[in-house]
Amino acid sequence: MAPSSHPEGDRPGMGIALMLGAFSMLTLMDAFAKLLGQGYHPLLIVWARFAVNAAVLAFIYRGSLPRRLRSAQPKFQLGRALFQMGAIVSFFYALKHVPLATATALGDLNPVIVTLGAALFLGERLGPHRIFGILAAFMGAMIILRPGFGGLHPAAFLALLAAFSFAGAVLLTRYLRGDSAATSQLWSAFTGLALSSLALPFIWQPIALSDLWIFLGLGLAGSMSQFLLIRAFALAEASTLAPFGYSGLLFASFWGWLMFGQFPDGFTMAGALVIVGAGLYVWSRERRAARQARA
Repeated sequence: MAPSSHPEGDRPGMGIALMLGAFSMLTLMDAFAKLLGQGYHPLLIVWARFAVNAAVLAFIYRGSLPRRLRSAQPKFQLGRALFQMGAIVSFFYALKHVPLATATALGDLNPVIVTLGAALFLGERLGPHRIFGILAAFMGAMIILRPGFGGLHPAAFLALLAAFSFAGAVLLTRYLRGDSAATSQLWSAFTGLALSSLALPFIWQPIALSDLWIFLGLGLAGSMSQFLLIRAFALAEASTLAPFGYSGLLFASFWGWLMFGQFPDGFTMAGALVIVGAGLYVWSRERRAARQARA
């Protein structure tokens, strides 16, 4: 999904509210995934996520589905979908062993990874302030992972991998120009459903009736987060909304406490503060540079 740089209406307050709603739903989806991970294979949970998402999108675009599936850049759409699926698979595997807030904090690395990737692959300038922000953010990740000190499951590195994979999807979203947000959503949903369905014969297990609502809730929360995010970027500029993406850590901490009785430990809180601080520093410098360029 490519955020619009020309909002349809100047309503930043509503845009921020929708952004917060989007991340509350996104982290709720992750919480459901962690809850289901206690009894089901992560790939089955991934399949359910894409199945519900694909069904919702097919219903919404039922009158124009063939037209919206046509892409001007199918290779890049496929690459974007693969990166997005890689991020979801890695993150859901991590959630099986790692507290929700810890995995989310590591996932918050993706904005600075995007900054680095944009310089390496899209030709964007990498100045000293960006370099400082990138190094600081990775230092925060090392605080959370605390390599060599024990105390954290190795699956936490999968959350770090998910951040890199999601950053790859964002970079390809930036590169895609000829396709609508609906086309990108449909490609992601149907590609993810097709690939995860290949694993079903090997990982299928009966689903308890009492768990069906959690599977459904997981897919609906993911779909709702996408819808709210698109609406947020239609009502406010990306530079206004960017800092509120870090609200996901607060929501993840809340769901982790409510559903699992888990609180972020000191390492997670310290590392998260460094990552968020680095991300906000890079954002503030870029916003100042953009303001000067307009002047």
